Amino acid sequence: MARKDRMSGNEAVAYAIRQINPDVMPAFPITPSTEIPQMVSTYIANGDIDTEFIPVESEHSAMSAAIGSEAAGARTLTATSSAGLAYMWEELLLAASNRMPIALALVNRTLSGPININCDHSDGMGARDTGWIQIYAENNQEAYDNFIQAYPIAEHAGVHLPIMICQDGFITSHAVENIELLEDEDVKGFVGEYEPEEFLLNPGNPIAVGPYSVTNYVMEAKKNQALALEGSKEVILKVAEEFEKVSGRKYGLFEEYRTEDADYIMLIMGSAAGTAKQAVDDLREKGKKVGVVKLRVFRPFPADELADALKNAKAVAIMDRTESYNGNGGPLGSEVTAGLYRNKIMLETVNYIYGLGGRDFTVQEVYDIFAQLEDFIENGNKPEQYQYIGLRK
Repeated sequence: MARKDRMSGNEAVAYAIRQINPDVMPAFPITPSTEIPQMVSTYIANGDIDTEFIPVESEHSAMSAAIGSEAAGARTLTATSSAGLAYMWEELLLAASNRMPIALALVNRTLSGPININCDHSDGMGARDTGWIQIYAENNQEAYDNFIQAYPIAEHAGVHLPIMICQDGFITSHAVENIELLEDEDVKGFVGEYEPEEFLLNPGNPIAVGPYSVTNYVMEAKKNQALALEGSKEVILKVAEEFEKVSGRKYGLFEEYRTEDADYIMLIMGSAAGTAKQAVDDLREKGKKVGVVKLRVFRPFPADELADALKNAKAVAIMDRTESYNGNGGPLGSEVTAGLYRNKIMLETVNYIYGLGGRDFTVQEVYDIFAQLEDFIENGNKPEQYQYIGLRK
């Protein structure tokens, strides 16, 4: 039976970790994810869980220790933000290429410079091609639910890849919201015990982890990794189906909000989706056919599925909360338009940059974006591509 509570996003993730009771957590503090290892270490000190907490000297060491413990057969996690994730860069690639199903609670924060501790997606998007599964949350409830689903996805025999469970720094990580929690036994039953087929401490079955690979094998290893990541889409959906049976809450690769007959759609990730939904509700009352597609799973990227979801719109606003510095578009802008093109779906798209360094994204700005799309289609007034929203002049 579920129970209701009030929690910040960090509290919710830490509570999920307590319910899962993983084997090992190496971690190094960094704002705004520091509360997660702090709360987990408190659970350990109070005897609520028997997770082995490893205080390390850096985030690079945290992920190195996570790889070592996971290779030894222990269910492992860590948490970080921003420069901490960047400091893990080398180890992120090793975790994925060695097929370690580590869970990482990523509390999204802008990467320097200039130095800033508030939210954007530059840390997660910077690591988008490291081979990790990436799932983003709109609110505290989703951060909790996504973390509970993390291990059944990552540890699946056909996947065996690390997974980032992402939430927006301070906006969800520190803000308190009403939340519905599962009972401990339901979480334990859903997640289950970790029983890897191969691990370093398995007597009589020696293996090598991270050996040097000669030229004859590297491409094949990369291809197998790519196949596993692509195949994880099906696993993510199956795990979501099972989670719905336990929780009553439904998840997919993305959420479609009032898009059935929408002429204009906003595609967005993270906490700002709530702002977009409010604007859509307001505009619907005025007779405007608008909707939101909230992307939940960024890796593996659901290009074909998104193309199908967007195909009947007249125009789509693609919202990036990071700068890609390619002069053409952000990560979402580039990948969505490529997916549309490859599916032979020719509709108008406009890529927008918003919310960098924690800049507010308002309901009024959503109104303005939809008005700009409508003006584009109805009157031919082509808007600037790749424009910054809320930029001071």
